[in-house]
Amino acid sequence: SKLGADQTIFYNYKDSNNYGYMYFRSGDDLRYFDRVGGGDTAIFATTRKFRDTSAWYHLVLQVDTTQGTNTNRLKFYVNGVQETLTETTYPNQNQALSLPREGTRTIASNNGGGNYFDGYQSHVAFVDSTAPGPTSFGSTDSTSGIWKFTPPNGVTWGNTGFHLKFENSAALGTDSSGNSSTFTVQGNLKQALDTPSNVY
Repeated sequence: SKLGADQTIFYNYKDSNNYGYMYFRSGDDLRYFDRVGGGDTAIFATTRKFRDTSAWYHLVLQVDTTQGTNTNRLKFYVNGVQETLTETTYPNQNQALSLPREGTRTIASNNGGGNYFDGYQSHVAFVDSTAPGPTSFGSTDSTSGIWKFTPPNGVTWGNTGFHLKFENSAALGTDSSGNSSTFTVQGNLKQALDTPSNVY
């Protein structure tokens, strides 16, 4: 619901030398940054700008550093379509990134409680040890041709994976992956009637 500001989508922080996060940047593009051992291991940003505040975006960040071709190691998908990237720093092959590691995970703000996300989020999911693509979380409607969310299918969550549906207004941090990685809810959060399939 806000433009022209850094807004965190997901943040994982261990210490000042080990952290990773995905966010909308002040230039209204989508960016991912990862640092391990004090070195910048991955930096990516989309060419596309995200300025439609009335639309839902289905975002997938796919990471697989085992790939031999560096351009296949990190991909952004928006509404099922792979994005053109700029500002690319590719991780080395088999590089362990910070996201699946130990640390404090935060949704919609950074580790210090800043760069808040101003808007709605639905079905926030993190998958550890495998790299499913967008079709594990969405599909193209055969009638309208519009990309739509579908419940995760064929997903193996791994040890640190989670799936937040936000379906219980009294417990918005409940994890539905089976890992019991429930989040602590902070701030003045509200459950909205709007969903990607029913926009009021």
